[in-house]
Amino acid sequence: MNYETRMELNGTTMQGDLSGDEVGRKRKTRIALGIAAAAIIAAGVMMSGGEAEAPFTGANEDIVPAVTVISPGAGTYAGIINATGTLAARREMPVGVVGEGGRVVSVPVEPGQWVRAGQVLAVIDRSVQEQQTAISAAQIEVSQADADLAQSNLDRALQLVERGFVSQADIDRLTATRDAAVARVRVSQAQFGERQARNAQLNIVAPAAGLLLTRDVEPGQVVGGGSGVLFSIARDGEMELLAQIGETELGAIPVGATGQVVPVGTDQAFTCQVWQKSPVIDQMTRQGTARCAMPYNAALRPGGFASIEINSGAVVAPRLPESAILSDDNGSYVFVVDGDNKVVRRPVEVGMITDEGIIVASGLVGSERIVARAGGFLTEGESVRPVAEGGAGQGN
Repeated sequence: MNYETRMELNGTTMQGDLSGDEVGRKRKTRIALGIAAAAIIAAGVMMSGGEAEAPFTGANEDIVPAVTVISPGAGTYAGIINATGTLAARREMPVGVVGEGGRVVSVPVEPGQWVRAGQVLAVIDRSVQEQQTAISAAQIEVSQADADLAQSNLDRALQLVERGFVSQADIDRLTATRDAAVARVRVSQAQFGERQARNAQLNIVAPAAGLLLTRDVEPGQVVGGGSGVLFSIARDGEMELLAQIGETELGAIPVGATGQVVPVGTDQAFTCQVWQKSPVIDQMTRQGTARCAMPYNAALRPGGFASIEINSGAVVAPRLPESAILSDDNGSYVFVVDGDNKVVRRPVEVGMITDEGIIVASGLVGSERIVARAGGFLTEGESVRPVAEGGAGQGN
């Protein structure tokens, strides 16, 4: 003790002498370390106490997400179905070779012209057929001469039979000869008529009045039964649009519904009427065809592309914003907030798409609280705090 006291009084250590300032600094350092240790111990005690847990509980309550919900109700909307399709002749008539065929002499028509029923579309060379017709006509004269001779022989024999110069057997034989000659006359006449009919079929003619769409033959070309279609005609010039429509929307379109057709490359709109719906649905595209007829117009070109708006009648259903409707491999759905403020998945069937939103064809009444947006970040059964769109939070 005397030694240590002496060391402090004298300001020295075992390693050597220290000044008074150095001793003071060491004392301040020890005091600071002690205060820091005491603060650490006090903080540990406060964290282990029950009073610090209250703010943490409040933080958990704030984690429940707030979602915007809407109750769309049910409105009446004009049913408009938009689709695209191909323009075509409503009744297209393919025209080919009906008769024997031959070399084409002339083609007096061009595509785009109107033709009448029976009008000649292509003239076929008939020089050989005309000679055959002349032979048939001459054969009629030969047969008629034979028939006249047979009749004369029979008449003479009938005059001699009363005198006993001709037997009844001779009369029967002459009668049969006369009848055979008359029959040959009728055969020759029929052959002549057949030849005339064949000649009449040499020329290719229009089967009905309409608009000539295509011409696939030229003068000098040799055509026959295997030449295929040489002309095509739109009967009466009537056109139609073959609209490709999804199977759900196709079922909502009644036969007789009207629509507006706008061909590509023009801003003209043409009124059409649905006269037939396809009885089958394509298995790959899940679409069917609605045939919408319209009268002729120069702007309607078969094979062209066009869009159509079809009036499908009034629809009473809820309408939701696009952000509220989600979809996956199982189809379209929305998230509904139930009475316990939990998210429930609800399958829906999507109907028409309008500028204001999407019509829900089935699955909703309209009074449900539906998550308006950000539904993709929610999971079914999750608790939420619903907030009415444009309003305050909703209770249970």
